[in-house]
Amino acid sequence: MRDWIQFDTIVRDVRKVPGGFGVTARDAVADTETRSVFDHVVVATGHFSVPNVPEYPGFEGFNGRILHAHDFRDAREFADKDILILGTSYSAEDIGSQCWKYGCKSVTVAHRTAPMGYDWPENWQEVPKLDRVEGRVAHFIDGSSKPVDAIILCTGYKHHFPFLPDDLRLKTANRLAAADLYKGVVYVPEPRLFYLGMQEQWYTFNMFDAQAWGVRDAILGRIARPDAATMARDVKAREDAEDALEDDYGCIAYQGAYTQELIDETDYPSFDIEAANQAFYAWKKHKKKGIMAFRDHGYTSPMTGTKAPTHHTPWVDALDDSLEDYLRV
Repeated sequence: MRDWIQFDTIVRDVRKVPGGFGVTARDAVADTETRSVFDHVVVATGHFSVPNVPEYPGFEGFNGRILHAHDFRDAREFADKDILILGTSYSAEDIGSQCWKYGCKSVTVAHRTAPMGYDWPENWQEVPKLDRVEGRVAHFIDGSSKPVDAIILCTGYKHHFPFLPDDLRLKTANRLAAADLYKGVVYVPEPRLFYLGMQEQWYTFNMFDAQAWGVRDAILGRIARPDAATMARDVKAREDAEDALEDDYGCIAYQGAYTQELIDETDYPSFDIEAANQAFYAWKKHKKKGIMAFRDHGYTSPMTGTKAPTHHTPWVDALDDSLEDYLRV
């Protein structure tokens, strides 16, 4: 397949033209630009690379460090510092936990809707939404305040497609049922355009692969794409089903069922979706039981049935993050 793939190529522009899509691309090695026409376009660029960066009053005068989770590299940078984290998703959990583990003075997490609610260490607190920053003091909407040395924005990412015009660009929130995508992949306004991996995710690579199998079969004519009204009803039904979910366990089952649906419609190699769901459930329960200890548990592979061994060192004491130490028996 490598002979059919053009690497080191930057797609500059994709537009509808008679007969398909006009694509302008630059060969980064030869430094030349080409224009070609394609029958189909598959957008598989992901949506966790362009940071969503909010602005709050006082940011411009804050003389500590402000960074997005995208740029976080080493928790040791924040040793002996008071850090403020904005956001309550995985990056907020993980970055806060890493900074705590490597000796930051305190962690304060500001939430817009609800706290994460785990049993955090003594020097960790959750507070309502940030209101403003004055000097090095962060003020929150409940009237409380906290001096901080660094602000880490765990505020998510944008669906960003600068190479697409408005009539082809996906516009959706980060949710399990992405807007305007029939079966989560076919762009309803233009069914020759496909998007992969645009959903909020529990399942990742297996789901992406199953989506790719479905897109392949749609392009080859093995899977029919119905009329626009039918596709729009499919999108609405998926959104309504997601809106009815009550908790993370329901979300896991929802995306597991979606992945199974994709598998059932293609020849993608199947695996035990329910076993994968159960691993997710166990992981969630371990987090609720001990947020600083859940990483010490091993989980059973839905592919092989083998349970991962316990790591040689408890996570809170494992200060060597090298691959060599991780793999050490």
